[in-house]
Amino acid sequence: MTVVRSFLFDSIFYLWTALISVLATPVLLISQRATARVSEVWAIVSLLLLRLIVGLSYEVRGKHNLPQGAVIVALKHQSAWETVALWLLLKNPAIVLKQSLARIPVFGWYMRRGQAIIIDRDAGPKALRPMVAAARSAIADGRSIAIFPEGTRTSVGVRRPYHPGVAALYMQLGLPVVPVALNSGLFWGRRSFLKQSGKILVEFLPPIEPGLDRRHFMEALERRIEDATARLIIESQRAAHIPLVIPSASGER
Repeated sequence: MTVVRSFLFDSIFYLWTALISVLATPVLLISQRATARVSEVWAIVSLLLLRLIVGLSYEVRGKHNLPQGAVIVALKHQSAWETVALWLLLKNPAIVLKQSLARIPVFGWYMRRGQAIIIDRDAGPKALRPMVAAARSAIADGRSIAIFPEGTRTSVGVRRPYHPGVAALYMQLGLPVVPVALNSGLFWGRRSFLKQSGKILVEFLPPIEPGLDRRHFMEALERRIEDATARLIIESQRAAHIPLVIPSASGER
C-alpha cells in the first residue's frame, strides 16, 4: 500500500507542480513577493496532497523562539519534504541554494525571481562574500535567511560536518541564528521514492544570539540541532514502535 500511495502522490505532485509552474509564469514578470506567493500556494497544496494521499502530516513546535524581524534560520536537512514546507514554516524566506538547483528549468526561474541566495560551492571560500552580500539585501527587505548548514540531505542516524557558510552569515550579519530540528527522514527518506504515513515533527529551538566566536558558534549550533533531532527521532520511533537508529558519522554525499 505504501508503494501505491507513494506512486499516486508523486504522479499528482509532479502534475500539480508542472501545472502551477506554467499557469503562474506571468507572475515572474511582476515581483519577488508575487513569485514567493506562488511558492506558498504550491507548498500548501503539495502538503495537503501528502496528507490526503500518503497520510503524512506535520507538527511545528517552538515557533515562539522566532524573534520578531529578520533572522537567520539554520535547518536540519533530511528530506525533500523541508524544501517544500520551508515556504510555510517561514514567511517569504531567502533560501540559500547551491547553484546546480538554480539551473533546473522552470524551478530555477522561480528561485532566481524569488531572489534565493544562490552559491557556487565549487568556488570554496570565494563563494562566501557574494552569499553574505545577497543575504544583506534580503535582510534589508525584511526577509529571513534560511540555510541548511549540512549543505545536502542527510540520512536519519547519520551526522555530517556543518559547512562554514552559516558561520559567515552569523559573524557578518550580527543577527540571531534560530536552529531548527526535524525528523522528516523517518517518513520520506533521502533520495527515497517511498513516503510513510505518520507525523513529521519540526522544532524551532531557542536562538543563538550574536557575539560568539566562530568555533563556539558552530559547536553550539551543531550540538543543539543534532541533540534535538535525535530527541524527535526517538519520540516518533517509540510512538510507532520503530527500532531505534544510532547516529553515526558519515561522508555520504
